[in-house]
Amino acid sequence: MLADIKGLNEECGVFGIWGHPDAAQLTYYGLHSLQHRGQEGAGIVVTDGERLRTHKGSGLVNDVFSKGEIEGLIGHGAIGHVRYSTAGGNELANVQPLLFRSQTSSLALAHNGNLVNANALKHQLESQGSIFQTTSDTEVLAHLIKRSGYFTLTEKVKNALTMLKGAYAFLVMTENEMMVALDPNGLRPLSLGMLGDAYVVASETCAFDVVGATYVRDVQPGELLIINEDGLTVDTFSTSVQRSMCSMEYIYFSRPDSNIEGINVHAARKSLGKKMYEEAPIEADVVTGVPDSSISAAIGYAEASGIPYEIGLIKNRYVGRTFIQPSQELRELGVKMKLSPVRAIVEGKRVVMVDDSIVRGTTSRRIVKMLRAAGATEVHVRITAPPIAHPCYYGIDTSERAELIASKYSVDEIRDIIGADSLAFISVEGLMEGIGRSNAEPNCGQCLACFTGRYPTEIYPDTVLPYEKELV
Repeated sequence: MLADIKGLNEECGVFGIWGHPDAAQLTYYGLHSLQHRGQEGAGIVVTDGERLRTHKGSGLVNDVFSKGEIEGLIGHGAIGHVRYSTAGGNELANVQPLLFRSQTSSLALAHNGNLVNANALKHQLESQGSIFQTTSDTEVLAHLIKRSGYFTLTEKVKNALTMLKGAYAFLVMTENEMMVALDPNGLRPLSLGMLGDAYVVASETCAFDVVGATYVRDVQPGELLIINEDGLTVDTFSTSVQRSMCSMEYIYFSRPDSNIEGINVHAARKSLGKKMYEEAPIEADVVTGVPDSSISAAIGYAEASGIPYEIGLIKNRYVGRTFIQPSQELRELGVKMKLSPVRAIVEGKRVVMVDDSIVRGTTSRRIVKMLRAAGATEVHVRITAPPIAHPCYYGIDTSERAELIASKYSVDEIRDIIGADSLAFISVEGLMEGIGRSNAEPNCGQCLACFTGRYPTEIYPDTVLPYEKELV
């Protein structure tokens, strides 16, 4: 799906490796494979056992490391980050990994997620004398670690993590070790792999395939992994855990070749497409998907229905993302630049357009209009996510309920707004069955908050916009 302004924008991606002489180079390739999770900035911090070195900048991984900077990052351990700014803004100072130096040692942090109590913690820390160098919620962890009264770094990190609420997959690195932590709800994906004797950690398993690493297992909620010259030590910082993996990882965010908790993303999306047909069949001539994340679901819908799947929409990969354009008029023009209908395929046809979600409705309306202009006689829209009627506070950029079309209008009203002949969203039950989680742990092991309004963590008042507080 082409994200609407303030719609489903990418999160962030983290990659780490320990015990390999080409740590920085492998991190560079790992970040390439995670580029879909964030395009606003990228960075790498590397250690040679004595000093942490870093390079980061705004833009794509290729742009940030375009002048041989990677050659100067020599060491056996590295962490890297690709960023989409869900908290703090896109200033260069907020590009990660964040690096902090002190008289005793240095500390680097990379974070995927969003802390719902970051503002409360910042106020508390500032009242105790902390001075923040960024507006990123990630920096909070560094201050909590530094102020902890515990003796060892492991105990300091564990103590600091217990104070955080929300979604976080953290990579923490010093000169001598790398630590990996996942929040007690496991809202973000994080996996552990091996490359020879080196340990590799990444937001998605597709990064393992790119660097030649072997998947070992998922990092568990509330778990802290300590990796150093002695190998891997498994610890926990919380025993009060309840897996609540973000449903949008399966529907939209993750690459189709990634596996999340043993479930292949492409297979899950195909299954969602088949379930979508079971719930909302329609007579049509052609099924097409909105590139790229909806292609797998469209194939599944076509297989279940017997309607031919065709490439009815072509994505131009050489233009910027539509949601960063400076005005609504230019954003809508950007959608037309980025996506084009294939007239020979849709002209004179009844088209089923499969997409992963509708946020504001702006993009869906534009695509339906383009298909009609290309000669489609009917356009039937099928969405493989339930209506997104509630904001996400965990790292997806839908933090304003007023922006969500499903919070204000019925399905029939949305159909009329986007100009479709028919519109159907998958049910929450169909979503869980399609992914394969319907018989899993309570809440099916997934976060459904953006569909149901039931959040897996406390939502702090200063996280919510003033006019929305009564709605949470």
